[in-house]
Amino acid sequence: MRQRTLARASGLLIAASLLAACADASSSEDRRPRGPGPGPTGQSRTPSSTPTPTGTPTPTSTPSSSPITVPPAYQVSDGRPRDAALTIAELGLRDLRVVSYRGFTDDAPGTEIQNGGRAASPSGPRGGVGPGGIGNYQVTAHRTSSTRAFERLPELRRGDRVVVSAGGVEYVYRIVATRETSFRSPRSLREQRAAVPGRPGVAPTRAMITLSTCATAEDHAEGNYWADEFDNPEHRIDKIGVLVDTRPAA
Repeated sequence: MRQRTLARASGLLIAASLLAACADASSSEDRRPRGPGPGPTGQSRTPSSTPTPTGTPTPTSTPSSSPITVPPAYQVSDGRPRDAALTIAELGLRDLRVVSYRGFTDDAPGTEIQNGGRAASPSGPRGGVGPGGIGNYQVTAHRTSSTRAFERLPELRRGDRVVVSAGGVEYVYRIVATRETSFRSPRSLREQRAAVPGRPGVAPTRAMITLSTCATAEDHAEGNYWADEFDNPEHRIDKIGVLVDTRPAA
């Protein structure tokens, strides 16, 4: 009886010891630091390394091309006086010969040229420049006598084109204004012959043209029958143009 009691007590002591050991093991396990466990997809929760930021790509430099030179819309001439041919499509006038000479508008030599059915272009100190030159290219022709080369000149309107061919080049002028010149007014004549038409003393910066013919019918309609020694009436009708284009002569 006593031996059974001792055996039972020994069994209880062994059981208690085992329970205490299990409790210590469990407590010791709970005190261990917990590392990150697997994520939802089974991957490790170890933080991924931060991506190295990528800088802005350096643009690849493109060798600059040579600068493009844009030619002007037209080229002026050297202004040297020379013979030319005049075409005004709006008036049905084609290749009218323009004779260059040294003088001034409607003087004796110029009137003689016009009497022969041609146009006259004076140059020199009292005249103008040659075709396409900077300044005033002056061309005169008869309206009511000889071949009546400028019979329809008063019909020219702003924007109409006049083509002058000289030295293998066609100079294209656009009509921009109409003026009236009086042979009995020195001031009016200075304005007609000025390097800038209508503005004596002003330095020219553009190539311009003055086409001039007599206003005989208009003067007579007003009872004005004055005429100079060459039978030119008092007034002239002047059409003013500016150079807008050049091209090789056809």
